[in-house]
Amino acid sequence: ECRREVVEAADLYGSTEYIIQQIEKAPAGSQWAVATEINLVHRLAKEHPEQFIFCLDPIVCPCSTMYRIHPAYLAWVLEGLVQDQVINQVSVDEEIAHWARVALERMLSL
Repeated sequence: ECRREVVEAADLYGSTEYIIQQIEKAPAGSQWAVATEINLVHRLAKEHPEQFIFCLDPIVCPCSTMYRIHPAYLAWVLEGLVQDQVINQVSVDEEIAHWARVALERMLSL
């Protein structure tokens, strides 16, 4: 979801689950600048008041749909793809598409 140079500048990076796990096992008083969907950042800050957790983006442009993704919605989109129906297609330049494909293939191989 970020360009490679942004990821390389981070102290830690990973999936949503990885972010959650790292914060859960971190010592009290640790500080976290998190660059992900704002609702997750707020939830982590609320669940871990012993830590200082804030959103890395000072302007906070929320992902208005990420929190609405649930198994039934994902199943609907995947069923559409099986039937050659593309739902909510996103277009990006080829370099971004290449690395997104690599990430997806790695996730699906698990």
